[in-house]
Amino acid sequence: MKKIILLIIAVIGVVLLLASCTNTKEGMIKIRLNEVTHSVFYAPQYVAINKGFFKEEGLDIELYNGGGADKVMTAVLSGQADIGFAGAETAIYVYNEGKEDYCVVFAQLTRCDGSFLVGRNPEPDFTWSNLTGKHIIGGRKGGMPCMTLEYVLKKNGVIPGKDVLVDTTVQFDLMAGAFTGGMGDYVTLFEPTASMLEKEGKGYVLASVGKGSGETPYTTYFAKKSYIEKNPGIIQKFTNALYRGQVWVMEHTPEEIAEVIKPSFPDTDLELLTMVARRYKEVDAWKTEPYIKKEALELLYEVMTEAGELDKKPPYEEIIDNSFAEKTVKK
Repeated sequence: MKKIILLIIAVIGVVLLLASCTNTKEGMIKIRLNEVTHSVFYAPQYVAINKGFFKEEGLDIELYNGGGADKVMTAVLSGQADIGFAGAETAIYVYNEGKEDYCVVFAQLTRCDGSFLVGRNPEPDFTWSNLTGKHIIGGRKGGMPCMTLEYVLKKNGVIPGKDVLVDTTVQFDLMAGAFTGGMGDYVTLFEPTASMLEKEGKGYVLASVGKGSGETPYTTYFAKKSYIEKNPGIIQKFTNALYRGQVWVMEHTPEEIAEVIKPSFPDTDLELLTMVARRYKEVDAWKTEPYIKKEALELLYEVMTEAGELDKKPPYEEIIDNSFAEKTVKK
């Protein structure tokens, strides 16, 4: 009888221990975050993950690489992701399609295009007019990298389709491979890919696309309207952690940024990460707060209209919700 009682006590103890572990695990809220690509351009996000800012808010981030903004939006709309991380143009497209449960943008990470123009030869006196008569691998038609590139070209008097060929046939995540395989004269790439090609002698970084475009809601966080309405606390916690990452990056050096984001880029050496972080700091690529400015959205509308991709401008208040950003900055 004593043995049976002791066995029962032991079993109860194990059950209670397991329950305790389960409850501890359940205390963290799992967030499936789908990012448009994996780039040092998103350093504040990786800082927030690696420094534990999300965990301190009770969020367990599961990060997935969508491999393109259209794929990110598909994942969010289908319920395969809770939060999407891509250009705000995707939310505009969905809204204009008339979907009832469309996506709302609630935070912004980057303030301009993060891609760099890479050529086959060094051009120390590069100007955008050098691209006249050339072939550029520009990304997906209707995607922000391609539309921003075309906008910058036009600003500099180089007309896509007339003065220069902007190739939109190559998938976003295959652009570097197509270029090194011999396609095109130039390509636009994010970091660290652009600097890696330069380090390997396969290309040369010539110009920042973002530096010539101005501030737009280039890379943003969004979720379905229904998800935000049901989970305002989660969205607030997410924005809180993100803002801490933005502030940390603003206050630290490229060397310190590289050290913190290194676990997110295990195959990239520290020297290269530092160089890339410095390059993004120099072009003022990162937002210092998660607000989405109305004038920045208006510029995005202009870029999309110039590209022939926008027939109707959604009301700012319909697709942008700054309430979470406002609360976290005040806090």
